[in-house]
Order: sequence, then structure tokens, then C-alpha cells
Amino acid sequence: MASRDKKAFLLRIDPDLWAEMERLAAAELRSVNAQVEFLLREALALRGIRSKPARKTRPGRDD
Repeated sequence: MASRDKKAFLLRIDPDLWAEMERLAAAELRSVNAQVEFLLREALALRGIRSKPARKTRPGRDD
């Protein structure tokens, strides 16, 4: 279930890229949604753009 303080949006993505995201997320023990958010934050950090750190909604969960 999505957190009330998060923005939901539709993302159209190439099936091959989606499959890669699923594999990466599984390898890092994240949901695909959490993996996308993680990678977006990482990309912003690499560009020198600061963002608020991700909040965990429940202990042991990152999505």
C-alpha cells in the first residue's frame, strides 16, 4: 500500500528495462518501486542535488 505522503504517478517503461529493474531490486532485497526511488535519489546526489533522505514507514521495510 502506498504511503499517504508519497506522490503516485504512471510510468511507461520498456519491458527489457523493467526486467532489469526487477532483477536489480531482487538482488538488493527491495521492491521495484523502492529500487526506482533509490536510483532516482542516487542520480540526484550524483548531480549535486540534495533531497530529503527516504523515510522508512515500518521497521524492516523500504518501500
